[in-house]
Amino acid sequence: MKKLLLIAIFMVSWATSAQIKFSGVVKDSIGEPLEMANVIALDTVAKRIASYGFTDSKGVFKLDLAKNTVYNIKISYVGFKEISQNIKTGTIDMSKNYTMYEDNMLEGINIVAKMPVTVKGDTIIYNADSFKNGSERKLKDVLEKLPGVEINDAGQIEVEGKAVEKIMVDGKEFFSGDTKLATENIPSNAVDKIQVLRNYSNVSQLSGVQNNQDRVAINIKLKEGKKNFWFGDVSAGGGQSQDETLYLFQPKLFYYTPKYTINIIGDINNLGDVVISRRDARSFGGSFQSQSPSNGTNISLGDAGISFLNAGARNANRIETKLTALNFSYSPNPKLDLSGFLIWSGNSNGQRNISDIDYVDPTIPDEFRDTQTNQTSNTGLFRFSTVYKKDFNNQLNYNISGRFSNEFSNEAVDSRVLSDISQYEKATPYTINQDFSYFYTASEKSIFALEVKHLLQDEDPFYIASLENDPNNNDDVDNDGFDDAAETLGLDRSNAFYTLEQDRRVKSNQLDAKLDYYYILNQKSNLNFVAGTILSKQNFDSRFFQILDNGAELDPNPTIPGIVDPQTTNDTEYNFTDIYAGLRYRLRTGIFTVTPGFTLHSYNSNNTQYGLETFEDKFFKLLPEFEAIAQFKQSESLRFSYRQQVNFTDVNQIARGIVANSYDSFFSGNAELLNASFHNVSLNYSSFNLFNNSNVFSRINYTKTMNQVNRNTIFEPGSVVSSSNSINSPLDNESFTGLLFAGKTFGKIQTRLGGTYNYSKSYQFINNLDNTNINNNYSFSARVGTNFRKAPNVTIRYNIGFNNQENSARPDIIKTVRHTPSIDFDAYIWKSVTLTSDFSYTDQRQDGVSTNSFSLWNAKLAYRKDSDAKWEYEIVGNNLLATGSEASVSQSVFAFTLNERFILPRFVSFRVRYQL
Repeated sequence: MKKLLLIAIFMVSWATSAQIKFSGVVKDSIGEPLEMANVIALDTVAKRIASYGFTDSKGVFKLDLAKNTVYNIKISYVGFKEISQNIKTGTIDMSKNYTMYEDNMLEGINIVAKMPVTVKGDTIIYNADSFKNGSERKLKDVLEKLPGVEINDAGQIEVEGKAVEKIMVDGKEFFSGDTKLATENIPSNAVDKIQVLRNYSNVSQLSGVQNNQDRVAINIKLKEGKKNFWFGDVSAGGGQSQDETLYLFQPKLFYYTPKYTINIIGDINNLGDVVISRRDARSFGGSFQSQSPSNGTNISLGDAGISFLNAGARNANRIETKLTALNFSYSPNPKLDLSGFLIWSGNSNGQRNISDIDYVDPTIPDEFRDTQTNQTSNTGLFRFSTVYKKDFNNQLNYNISGRFSNEFSNEAVDSRVLSDISQYEKATPYTINQDFSYFYTASEKSIFALEVKHLLQDEDPFYIASLENDPNNNDDVDNDGFDDAAETLGLDRSNAFYTLEQDRRVKSNQLDAKLDYYYILNQKSNLNFVAGTILSKQNFDSRFFQILDNGAELDPNPTIPGIVDPQTTNDTEYNFTDIYAGLRYRLRTGIFTVTPGFTLHSYNSNNTQYGLETFEDKFFKLLPEFEAIAQFKQSESLRFSYRQQVNFTDVNQIARGIVANSYDSFFSGNAELLNASFHNVSLNYSSFNLFNNSNVFSRINYTKTMNQVNRNTIFEPGSVVSSSNSINSPLDNESFTGLLFAGKTFGKIQTRLGGTYNYSKSYQFINNLDNTNINNNYSFSARVGTNFRKAPNVTIRYNIGFNNQENSARPDIIKTVRHTPSIDFDAYIWKSVTLTSDFSYTDQRQDGVSTNSFSLWNAKLAYRKDSDAKWEYEIVGNNLLATGSEASVSQSVFAFTLNERFILPRFVSFRVRYQL
């Protein structure tokens, strides 16, 4: 690794020593500096941009130019005559000032070159070709090279630390709900410009009366040759691994016209290329982001699904993926836009995980488990959207989306404490979401916004667990690890197997409606009156029972300590109502935008258990909020916000009958749970400076939660099996998060430094004793890479993470360190050969001792006759070092766990791609 760093330092030194600085000041005819003027240096021989930049608030510009070279300097600014002058550099730095004069003649403009980056208001426009070197194939490859844009570990796009909300292509939404389909499938050669839309609002009427600092979208502008024609590519491939024959087929076809668009994506492979994971699929049918700030109430509908593990090349040893996706849009007239998608996704995978579990309570035996899992998920997704804009004053939106799944999982567990276990789960849940909104501008001073959202959700998980049992040692000191828990649960212990079954059904129906009225006082201030309601109803039914060896069913009679009259069935209805009204005042003065406000809520929550027992809670709550934004420059801002919020739990935490979360964890809800409330303070800073090619963003966030819903967990003596019930914690939980990332470009060298810090203090009850758990996690990252147009490019990364866990149940602090250096390489050789490679090394250390280390290396060699060739041939190698597994550490209130995950074996495949 030291050698790689030395190489990087040498490359930076060599690049900078071969250049000189050319600087100056750009002013208008009366001597006022011009900010954000475009300054371009054209190589007069190569006829291309050699360097570019922007003037700062004082009109200053700086360019890096080669020595002893003739350049054509072009300076442009809207409303002024363009400057075009030649200069010749020497061997020392140069300086020259320029004066621009107003141009009232709107004659034709002769564009001689495209600026790599331009800024227009809140929009950053990247010229895609300025960042390509020929090795790119998909949109993701281009985005990774743009300053200020990142692709995180989950594959999602982030701009200045903010997640991109949606991707559009020529203004049309591309599979709304997830951005990975766009980044992984849109061909890079079709992309002309990438527009980053900060402070994004898809309702133009509200853009001037709302703060949308956290909303970011991206619009992809296609090249002219890609319109009114089908474009895309079709890939096919195969190979042989040590266990099976490999296959891949991926058609990706796109058609764009001003009136309608069609996007078709298909995928079938067993190479671990997962375009949509189960986790991604669940996000497509999720709720839609409101156009207004949060009203202060959070009622979360908990997931009653099965314990399905998300699978990828880094945590599964077998993956089979199938995908069919259709996205469309149609504009029959300028006022009406119709769009939607249909997706079917199938994912079957196998996983093996070895867990070494160290419980914080010394009375609980340490556990070692070897778990092998086979799981399958088939998901259908749909969405249909309508946007009708009668005129600027009227806009109506309607969206309906749904998700239907059929998923099941089989697990075989070898447990040190509980012996051999088999586990089976299945579920066929569905979710239907509807969203209606109407925006009406009544006058220059009055805007109305009506939003109504409705959610219908049905979940039906079914669970079976079978544990080995020796019925002859139930009362011995060395009995089976599950025997004592079986007695507490009221099971029949005379069988050779403890076979447990559970049926559940959770139905949710929620309506969220609100009306906003914006009254514009003047150009600098406005009032926002809001009134709304949330109506939620959930039904929870379940049955937990035992299947005896003779096939008969037994309804247990449990006697669990700490749980009064435990039942093995649930029949619970939970209703929640929130009626609220609020006022916000927004004022812009100088560089500041200040938005104080409050909402007043009338809450009513009640639940009925078994048709007999009813618990009701009614109260009023005033929730203040405050936000202040300082806009120092066009691309530099500081934002402070404070908010109070009330959190309400869902029926899964309230239903008091016993539920088997797994074979070693049983749970009973609490009908008398109260709501939790929290205070949140955050401070965000963002700067995107085109003058010195740097970007910085940072965030500080503090949250304090009162009456947090927690659990009292009771472990069976000498066993890892626990029973728990919900409680309101009498102690306050706290969390603090801080992060800072900074990037700067030196010519063709891109650098990035960053760090994160997370502190959390939470309270749990273990065996009726309060337990304090403190986590201090911090990490640092560094990256340096090149972005040459013709030479090979190298990116070197180094990440180091520290995890420290302190728990009141034991005196020791568990300290873990994770080192991860990596290097990426890509080269476009002879305008026909593309070579890409990525290598990473991970070293996991606990208390200064290395517990596990592993390396991963992937590479690809591709050939096409030239950049316009229709056919391309690839040899792809995955996990070339044949690494069998990778390790990670997880920390919870109950235990410290070292996990070893077995991953996909070495794959070498041959692929061919045809480009339309």
